[in-house]
Formats: sequence, structure tokens, C-alpha cells
Amino acid sequence: MNRLLHPNLALKFGLALFVLVAGALVIVYVAVVPRLETRLVNAKVHELERASPSVVHEFRSANALTQYQPLATIFSASLNARVVVLERLRANSMISVADSNGLSSPDVLTDPVARRALDSGETETGRIERADSERAEVAVPLDSTTVVLLSASLKDVLADVSLVRRTLILAGIAALGVSLLVGALAAWSFTRRIRRLEEAAERIAAGDFENPVVDPVDDEIGELAQAFDSMRLRLAQLDHARREFIANASHELRTPLFSLGGFLELMAHEDLDDRERRDFVEEMAAQVERLTKLATDLLDLSRLDAGQLSVSRTEVDLAGVARTVGEEFRAIAEGSGHALQVKADGPLLVAGDEQRILQIARILVENALKHTPAGTNVVVQAEAEDGTAPFSVRDDGPGVPARDQEHLFERFYRADGGKASGSGLGLAIARELAARMEGTIDLRSEPGETVFTLVLPLSDNAESVFMSKGSVDKADLSPRDPSLT
Repeated sequence: MNRLLHPNLALKFGLALFVLVAGALVIVYVAVVPRLETRLVNAKVHELERASPSVVHEFRSANALTQYQPLATIFSASLNARVVVLERLRANSMISVADSNGLSSPDVLTDPVARRALDSGETETGRIERADSERAEVAVPLDSTTVVLLSASLKDVLADVSLVRRTLILAGIAALGVSLLVGALAAWSFTRRIRRLEEAAERIAAGDFENPVVDPVDDEIGELAQAFDSMRLRLAQLDHARREFIANASHELRTPLFSLGGFLELMAHEDLDDRERRDFVEEMAAQVERLTKLATDLLDLSRLDAGQLSVSRTEVDLAGVARTVGEEFRAIAEGSGHALQVKADGPLLVAGDEQRILQIARILVENALKHTPAGTNVVVQAEAEDGTAPFSVRDDGPGVPARDQEHLFERFYRADGGKASGSGLGLAIARELAARMEGTIDLRSEPGETVFTLVLPLSDNAESVFMSKGSVDKADLSPRDPSLT
């Protein structure tokens, strides 16, 4: 048997969990870090925007350009930002009128945010990158040629973002490592339990039904183990039944064959008178009938299993069936010392296959006659009851032991004690035939009374027949033989 699990399934499971966690971390990183950086930069820009009106007001209130430089220095210290006043010349270039850093670098004289503010005449904001660092800037025009530029370094903001980024990466690496380890351990535990089920399946396939299949955890695998154990028990029962059947069938075949062989040998080598020869022929015919019935039962079972046994659906009168089987078994009942009675309230119309219903009825009656001692009363009954049309066979024999009742319809099963004989196939065939006709066979047994009841679907005309009945008609075989009462 091939291995149900690849040896590195635990590693694969761990890697799958690793990839899953890695994907989740990537999603978190992409969703958090860029947005955090954007929010912090925008917060810095908004801080400069909120301060810009007061700064511009002070610059506009200055009486001379010489006051710009002290104002730039003061605002730079309070805002922790560089404050530059730029003026545009005719050649569209700019010069620094005041700079909190002292001398203005060339990159400030070409600042794009300040140029946009002069061009639009409105406050402009932006994020630019200079040689020393990235900066958040706000430019506010003082007049048509002069602009105040507030420029704050983003070094601290980006440092915070970088810290968050590093923290996420390190935490992600740790989480990935833990997920790989935990996933591998969980997968190892998971696959170890499945391997136990695999080993149990191999044992069952090899015919070992003794060891139970147990999983202590109450989850899906535990439920699967319980299903495996139920299958083990069922297979053990079937295997036991098979062995019993082989033994029973061997006995059933050997006895009539041995008997036939003995009679043939006697008839070939002994001088027999006509009476002895006639007795031998009758006994041989009985043994042939016994062999024929066993072969017929086995054929019916094989056809049922193969789905080749078809049933028709016609209107059948169960009362007529009861009378028919009563007539058929009258002589057998008389010969075995049973009192056979038929109670038929007809017509009792059901939907089914007449020949199969007769076969079931014969099995039930034969079962009652064969498995009860002489002197037992057997009643075949077909009478309407609570809107149903049951067919029942009742006897007042010793009953079926409770331990055997649940197994009595199983194939090859034969109850212990009593007058047990036969292959143990009849009742199994009867129940399967009833099921094919959408019916049931029920058993109720206690010491002194055993009842097998066949219930089939009513035919379309059954209800009207029930409504029109005025009396109960009973047919009894006792007038033919007063002893059968």
C-alpha cells in the first residue's frame, strides 16, 4: 500500500504557514509604513501652514528690509524651521533678502515651492529633497515679487518612520521564524495522527480487526478515527459472518452431497425392493431440493448486490398472498407437527412485485416452521390495521433471544439454540427485497410470541377498498385438516 503522506508534509505545512504569515506582514508593511510617512510629513507641512499667517503678518508690518533678518532669525528659533525671504528679479531669478541660516545656498535661490508661490500669488506647499536632507516647505507671497519660505527638516519625521519600518521588519522576521517552527510542530503532530490512521487502515486491509483505532483528540481527525473504528468493527462482523457462512455452507453442501453419494452407492451395489428404492429416491429428491434452495439463495444475493434483480410495481392483494402460502405450506406444517392458520381480510391492496412478495412470504413462513418445535401454532395474517396493510407471520414458539434480534437480518447469521438450520440467508434476502419495493420487515419477539411483519406501500386503490369494506373475511386451513388449528 502506498504511503498516504509524503515524508516532508510537515515541512510543507510549515512553509505554507511561513508564506501565509510573510504575505500578511507584507500587506501590513505596505498598508502602514507609506501611510505613516505621508501622515507625518503632512502634519509637518500643516504645522508650518498654521504658523505662516503670523509670520507673514510680522514681515508685512516691518518698516524696513533691515528688519527682515532679525524676524527670520526669531521665527526660525520658534518654529524650528529655516525662514527665508526671497525676491524675484526681472530675469526671473531670485535673490535672498533675509535667511535665518545667514547666507542662502544656491538650491534655496531656485526653490520650486517659492517659485510656484510667486507665479500663483497663493500659498504653496511641498516636500523637496536637498543635499542635506528632505524638507517640508510652505511659501507665502508678501507681494508680487517677494515670498516668505518656511522650510523644516524632515529628518526626525523620517527617523521615526525608519524606526517603525525596522521594528516591523524585525518583528516580521521573528514572527516568520516562530510561524515556521510552530507550523512544522503542528504539522508534525497532525501528520503523526494521520499516519496512525494510515497504519490502522493497513492493518484492517491486512485482515487484523483486533486492535481498535483510537485518537484521543476530539476534532475532525478524532471523528475520522471513530469512523475507522466503526468500519473495523463492521468489517470484523462481516469477516466473522463470512467465516461462519463458509463453515455453514460447507456443512450444508457436504451433508446432502454425502447423503446423495451414499444413496447412489447403495442403489448401485445393493439389491433393493421397490419400496426401499422409492424411499431412497424421495430422500435424494429432498437433498437435491436442499441444494437447489441454497444455490438459489446465493444467486439471489449475488443478483441483489450486482443490481441485476429487478422488481416490478403492480397492484398485489396481500390477502391472496396469505392464502397462497398457506396452501403451499399446509402439508409441510402437517408433516412437522405445526398448527398453521391463515387470517386473510381481503382485498388488501399494496404496490409491489407479486412474485417477490410471495418469495418474502414463503421465507417468513418457512422460517417460522423450521425454527420452532413441533406443536407450535403459526398464524399467517393479512388484515388492515390503522390505514396500513401489514402481512405478518406469528408463532408461539420460544422466541428469538434479544442478543440475536438485531443481527437476525444480517447475511449468513444464524441464531444459536432452537432448531437452527439453513444458510442464514433467507431473512437477509427478504429484507433487501422489501427495501427494493420501498417496504420494511420488522421483528417483535419475546418468549411465547414472535412476529415478523412486512409493510409495503398501499396501492392507489387501497384507500377506496378500505372505505368500502363492510366485514372481515377470514380463510382458515383447519377445515382441510382439523388438527391444524
